[in-house]
Amino acid sequence: MRHILLSLLALATLALSGCGYNTMQAQDEAINSAWSEVLNQYQRRADLVPNLVNVVKGYAAHESGVLIAVTNARASIGGVKADASLMNDEAAFQKFQAAQGEMSSALSRLLVVAENYPQLKADANFRDLQAQLEGTENRITVARNRYIKEVQAYNTTVRSFPSNFTAMAFGMKTRPNFTVQNEAAIAAPPVVDFGAPAVPAPAAPAAAQ
Repeated sequence: MRHILLSLLALATLALSGCGYNTMQAQDEAINSAWSEVLNQYQRRADLVPNLVNVVKGYAAHESGVLIAVTNARASIGGVKADASLMNDEAAFQKFQAAQGEMSSALSRLLVVAENYPQLKADANFRDLQAQLEGTENRITVARNRYIKEVQAYNTTVRSFPSNFTAMAFGMKTRPNFTVQNEAAIAAPPVVDFGAPAVPAPAAPAAAQ
């Protein structure tokens, strides 16, 4: 009887391996690991915001609109429950992505404003925070790209035959993913040149008499 049970167990193991179960389990673990890194890097960026705002405020307090936008963006992120449950909730995931996009835009505007203040740009604390922010943005891009690739691989397995039957049997569903539109634009630091003189527009030709 024992040999029969062992044989059935071996057959079941082979069947699950052949129908994609083990592959999906491995891919699921890879997604969880990639997601943890995404959250870690986004949290690292959020932790830099209070100090960055305070330093900028010391030199450009009247730029209240930009400072408030950054503060509000951070508050919006705090209002989204960022945990593993987001990976199974399309609506919540999109809300999280929108909040992070708002933060990216607000920080870009803040750095553009900083270009107007030479004393701020020369401040050691600001330079250090700016360097940390740049490094964090790069790590966010790397983490997001890794997550995108892991989810794409998993979703392909879940949808493909015959593993799609296994996915349905075990309740494995596709995962929401980051959209990659403007990914390069979001990751790139803003380039601003306030020193170049404006080029006057050419005069319109005189109307024929």
